[in-house]
Amino acid sequence: MKRICVIDGQGGGIGSAIIKRLRDVVDDSVEILALGTNAIATSQMLKSGANRGASGENAIIRTVKQADIIIGPLGIILAHSMMGEVTPGISEAVSESPAKKILLPLSQENVAIIGVSSSPLPHLIEEMVTGYLKEFTK
Repeated sequence: MKRICVIDGQGGGIGSAIIKRLRDVVDDSVEILALGTNAIATSQMLKSGANRGASGENAIIRTVKQADIIIGPLGIILAHSMMGEVTPGISEAVSESPAKKILLPLSQENVAIIGVSSSPLPHLIEEMVTGYLKEFTK
């Protein structure tokens, strides 16, 4: 079974939007895991259709090791991002995971990615699904 981990923090809105769209295009052979930096984010992602969910640093660190794909905002690889919710341990585990990482260029941090358009979240999610997740779609 293929495993996609969606990581988000704070209110879980980005992760929820990603999971809702993934549910439209992946079949039951793909497991979607909601990994929240906090319980509220995880809860929101579970309501959006994730198969399972877990919260906190240790859960994220252990689970990303077995992921095929990790999806989330750019902040998941930046230590202390999301108002400190992304710990150095989380950012290191995500970066070191052998999984393919699909990062959305959304950041409230003091980081600018040159050459990336500032598309709205729904457009970014659609581009991700149609351009990068073809092997996982129905």
